[in-house]
Amino acid sequence: MALNSKALNAYHNVHIASAVPYADGVQLIQMLFDGLVDALATAEGEIERKNIQEKCRALNRATSILYGLQDSLDFKKGSDLARNLSDLYEYMIRRVMFANLHNDVNALHEVKGLISEIRSAWALLPSLLKEQPIAMAS
Repeated sequence: MALNSKALNAYHNVHIASAVPYADGVQLIQMLFDGLVDALATAEGEIERKNIQEKCRALNRATSILYGLQDSLDFKKGSDLARNLSDLYEYMIRRVMFANLHNDVNALHEVKGLISEIRSAWALLPSLLKEQPIAMAS
């Protein structure tokens, strides 16, 4: 339940609310990944157009989403995985800040690649949860 409230708060903080009331925890995280990829793509376009104000807005949104993803981690249930993801999100935040300071689209490409890998793995989660064997009482 903590995952849902943390992820929901991240959505409110970055102004994404259309489907949130109907989303479960997995869907909310998928939506955050999608919002992050969109924000990074927007920032890349704004860097190319030399629109500093909109670039900053998009990268602030990306950073907020990364913090929301980081805050949604459950260190009690998945300590090693949560720590690794937290470190990776922290690295991505630093790369987004670097991209913002230096107008570096390569840093944005790196972050998009990393988040795309995580998003692909996360997309498999619903099918894996459905396939878990149910213990039968004997």
